[in-house]
Amino acid sequence: MTGAGSEIHVVHIFDDNFWAPTYATMRSICLATKRRRDLVFHLLCFGLSAEHTADLDKIIEEFGARLHYVALDANALDAALVARLPKNSKRLAPVLYARLLLDELLPQEVSRFIYADSDMMFRVSIAPLWDIDLTGFPLAAVQDPYSRSIPGRRKIRDFPGLLDPSVPYFNSGLMVIDRAGWRAVDPAATLNRLIEEDMLKRLYYDQDVLNIAFRDNWLKLHNPWNFLNPRPEHESLNPRVAHYTGSHKPWRLRSRAAYARLYRHVMTNDLYYRYLRHRWRNFWLGRRVERP
Repeated sequence: MTGAGSEIHVVHIFDDNFWAPTYATMRSICLATKRRRDLVFHLLCFGLSAEHTADLDKIIEEFGARLHYVALDANALDAALVARLPKNSKRLAPVLYARLLLDELLPQEVSRFIYADSDMMFRVSIAPLWDIDLTGFPLAAVQDPYSRSIPGRRKIRDFPGLLDPSVPYFNSGLMVIDRAGWRAVDPAATLNRLIEEDMLKRLYYDQDVLNIAFRDNWLKLHNPWNFLNPRPEHESLNPRVAHYTGSHKPWRLRSRAAYARLYRHVMTNDLYYRYLRHRWRNFWLGRRVERP
């Protein structure tokens, strides 16, 4: 499955407002590895326009990687899941929960894949991450540095056994996933149980659902593989993957994010300024641009 010459499957999930950061994440992966033609990007997207699809397709032209699109807004499985979610919660946007259906949404021949959030920049080759030995675990991820405060601040004591601050908790923005192991755990079934028990509204997006489903059943990666909210002072720590989770986004003017100037060139100046205008236009129209 792994090794030189094998395909490297990478999954991104996003909506049309996040096409440019997704492009930047993909391009950073391509730039950092010699195995560009082995890359297969699975793009699970909502409402992607033809113009933005053309931007993403430039990855094919520049690097020879392959793109596989899945239109989530036309997918019956995802629509059925979304219909079951509690209403009137900004934390329950459909794009966030499509990850729980990865086994149903990806081509059957894909037996291992890397999920990566679209607000990331890879600074090293993705190949060592792809080739990692999962040692029998269904997934590998980095422990979230805020793992104790996330459960505690939501009064998890009201739901004993749901999330325990003493149990290691991973950030789901980057995961190496064995599909057979994922299928055996079935995180979508965990989501359905939490919906039936009226627990979902108390949780932190689908990341909590994944941590409940894979409790004590994941391999810990070294922190540099998913360095959260990096700022310029963190550059000396040499993170392998910068994950822009905080308010400091590298696609904003006068950004205080780490590697902001490099990120701008990875996105390319043309797309950077077009995305800037897109965000400002949506801001003045009262539309939300950033992900929930």
